[in-house]
Amino acid sequence: MGRTPTRVGVVGYGYWGSKHVRVLNSLPDVEVTVIDQDEQRLREAMSSFPSVRIATDLADELESQDAVVVATPPGVHAPIALQALKAGLHTLVEKPLATSVEEAESLVEAARSADVRLMVGHTFEYNPAVWKLKEIIASGELGRVLYIDAARLSLGRYQHDCNVIWDLAPHDISIVSYLLDEVPQTASVWAQRNVGGQHEDVAYIRLEFEQSGAPAFVHLSWLHPEKVRRVTVVGEKKMAIYNDMSDNERIRIYDVGVDPAQVDEGASHGFPVSYRFGDIVSPFIPFQEPLLVQDGHFVECVRTGREPQTPGERGLDIVRVLAATDVSTATGGPATIPSTLEVAGNGTGNGSVRLSGVRP
Repeated sequence: MGRTPTRVGVVGYGYWGSKHVRVLNSLPDVEVTVIDQDEQRLREAMSSFPSVRIATDLADELESQDAVVVATPPGVHAPIALQALKAGLHTLVEKPLATSVEEAESLVEAARSADVRLMVGHTFEYNPAVWKLKEIIASGELGRVLYIDAARLSLGRYQHDCNVIWDLAPHDISIVSYLLDEVPQTASVWAQRNVGGQHEDVAYIRLEFEQSGAPAFVHLSWLHPEKVRRVTVVGEKKMAIYNDMSDNERIRIYDVGVDPAQVDEGASHGFPVSYRFGDIVSPFIPFQEPLLVQDGHFVECVRTGREPQTPGERGLDIVRVLAATDVSTATGGPATIPSTLEVAGNGTGNGSVRLSGVRP
């Protein structure tokens, strides 16, 4: 006798929705229903995945599903997820969880009231390369982290309902806060609109972290000639680069750095530091598709009642940071990020959050 299939409805069959359908459809004992009002998209789904069911309205599927994946444009994440949660369905919402703090808080409260699991799709927190980078930092191999620099750049994929920060930054904010085990305290933004008249398409964010003391800088762009997905961690002893675009060396550890030099102040060619150069090491990281790890974890949580590694509270944390970037963009100065809720019982209770770092 086989396991009773877990029924998962995927709302939205666009760029991310189609990926979720592919992954969920490959998992054992999972029945997928594609829910989209666009008939052409439904035809595409049936052509690519003949075994899936199709539907045009989530309301008609609430009683026939165990869980829902919300992969619609961000502006409607909250109302769709709220509908599912109030119907008692476990819900995975693509990033960002919502487009306002108030909406995100309402989702967290709805999940708590219904006693169902709410999970946010911070896919890179399920990436083995990011796990490895966190392990390297925690081991002390890099020494004290001085700063982190992240870049997420490409040409295109302009969005209609959000700027480049709300579209791309959730990934890097979640990565950096995961690596440092805390949520940033303040955010400062420079952003510019170059094409079109609605949303900023290039931005730089500075995030300040209270406990680690290491700032993080995030560069985002829809208007860049190359696709870049890179995180650089600069430590006192060594430096590491995570390059998600690399096929076989996604992490490189550089035994390089600078040390204060004892120089003659009167020397005309003296340098204030001395440079250190050593080996470059690339640790082996077995490939696991992050979306497959993430969605498999979600299905496990649906079946067992386990708390997700990226619960709704985690999504709320990141939405609070994103909301602070709006304030900074409007005022031109740094914006304080409000105190966050505890994440999955790992909070310190002092207004910041320590993240567990446990792999799903």
